[in-house]
Amino acid sequence: MPTTLTPVDTPIPVSQRIRERIQAKKTRFHANDNIAQFIQPGELDQLLDEVEEKLKGVLQSLVIDTDSDHNTQDTGRRVARMFINEVFKGRYVPMPAVTEFPNASRLNELMIIGPITVRSACSHHLCPIIGKVWIGVMPNEHSNLIGLSKYARIAEWVMSRPQIQEEAVVQLADTLQEKMHPDGLAVVMEADHFCMHWRGVKDMDAKMINSVMHGSFLKDPNLRREFLSLIKR
Repeated sequence: MPTTLTPVDTPIPVSQRIRERIQAKKTRFHANDNIAQFIQPGELDQLLDEVEEKLKGVLQSLVIDTDSDHNTQDTGRRVARMFINEVFKGRYVPMPAVTEFPNASRLNELMIIGPITVRSACSHHLCPIIGKVWIGVMPNEHSNLIGLSKYARIAEWVMSRPQIQEEAVVQLADTLQEKMHPDGLAVVMEADHFCMHWRGVKDMDAKMINSVMHGSFLKDPNLRREFLSLIKR
């Protein structure tokens, strides 16, 4: 009698399972989007393993002998860990807990936080973006106030994704606006882009500076000038 072979189920890659959950909810998952809500417990470690295997394939396609080259034997694992747990972790983990305080003293004067050092990566070439951010807040009596260190934690969470600077500052400003509900909010970012320093034109001196203004910073030119004059770049 002919032997009947029972098909072996091929495990579905964890990246595909996560992708299908996101698509079922018709949610965007661009490089600078946070997808933490779609990742189940234990899947981040599985994703790290999957990315490691893909990176080993990239090294093989670059014709690097990772079997005998002691410098690159564990590079796939190191890079996967760096992407998932460090430089792109803002995609995979929820926003850090932020303690909010009522504006009991009814503060309504300009507050400036910065410079905050931020690190990101260009979503075009995955080259580093390293710079500084300044945040201006004009609270009102109904605003939520947050601890000083929380500005840096939120900035890191937003920036730790493949980004372009123009969108990163908008994301940061929108996140803070939603958390605090101030009368005005301003964000200025100045950064070095290694996609220009390291490749392409190889210009080591060029920087990018951009800003986002909300509420009173947008409407009141005197407030805007005061903020811009006080930040030290």
